[in-house]
Amino acid sequence: MPSMRCRCGEILRYGEIPCPIEWLFVSDVAYDKFAGDIDTEELYKAMHSFLKCPRCGRLWCFWDGFAKPPTEYMPAG
Repeated sequence: MPSMRCRCGEILRYGEIPCPIEWLFVSDVAYDKFAGDIDTEELYKAMHSFLKCPRCGRLWCFWDGFAKPPTEYMPAG
């Protein structure tokens, strides 16, 4: 099962389907390319993933897929 360690020490396991800590997102521009009957597989391919750490709330965004390191975002405050 794929996993990574958050900076806070929490182990983020993201192999489960559906994954409770994974979120999918698509840009507004990319979304506008879909109209009418939507091929869900094509929509899925256009999406990016991020993991949300349940302990500290950091977001780990995979802008270029899971083969490259994610970008870390930390909540303010």
